[in-house]
Amino acid sequence: MQPISITKAPACRIKQAFEEARRESRGVLIPYFMCGYPSAQQSIKLVLAAVQVGADIIELGMPFSDPLADGATIQHAGHIALERGMTINGCMEIARRISAESTIPLILMGYYNPVLAYGIERFCLTASTSGVSGLIIPDLPPEEATPLQRAAQHYGLSLIFLLPPTAPGERIAQIVKIAASGYGSFIYCVALSGVTGARATLPSYLSSFIQRVRAYAKDFDLPLAVGFGLSTPEHIAELTGYADAAVVGSALVQLIDQYAEEEQIEAVKRYILSLHQARLGRREYETTLQ
Repeated sequence: MQPISITKAPACRIKQAFEEARRESRGVLIPYFMCGYPSAQQSIKLVLAAVQVGADIIELGMPFSDPLADGATIQHAGHIALERGMTINGCMEIARRISAESTIPLILMGYYNPVLAYGIERFCLTASTSGVSGLIIPDLPPEEATPLQRAAQHYGLSLIFLLPPTAPGERIAQIVKIAASGYGSFIYCVALSGVTGARATLPSYLSSFIQRVRAYAKDFDLPLAVGFGLSTPEHIAELTGYADAAVVGSALVQLIDQYAEEEQIEAVKRYILSLHQARLGRREYETTLQ
């Protein structure tokens, strides 16, 4: 198969989502849903509900038996999804069905072992033809990412790396350079050292961490997203004042867990709408800086 042209690459949808948000002076909202949680069909409905009320990009979690970066909430969701038969092919089918009803960019997030077992080329080809725009592989360091990076670019996908707050300058520069070599990419800044999970407040160092990464990324026009620990509209309003995007995962999974299946869609809509309205506050923040 010939490489996909840059203008037709699925990853371009990620770039377009950030460009649209920038034109509207707001942050990008990226909710996370676990494929197959609470069921395959319900996870599709929940994603489409989030799209209706303001989500810009969707992260789709691929469940794995040994998720090192995930806190208890995401682990629980992944365990249930696996018990109910979710597979890589099942995740691709979920992406395909979502993309059949929406043009929202989809990013698959999961661990490297299942990707290797599936086959790197086959994985990227299937993802691309299933409507996926990008990949996040938390346990894949940049030094070992070349085979996946090449395959992802060949099939028009963005490979997005996590950057922890403890990262030294040379690591930041390395990841920025890799991200800039692809298309439709962004830097995923991890708000916390450790595993995922909702927190009551944002870390005091977060703003300075983002400023430090921004100094390396600004020449490449790479957007900065922040995830791990975000949960409230107040978090989103604060964060999108200095970062380009907010990822919400554990809090959303917890919310789904709190409701009976027939109530989950409306609960997710209310929650995502509250986050959507909060990130519109970025306009007021930027106005005060002028």
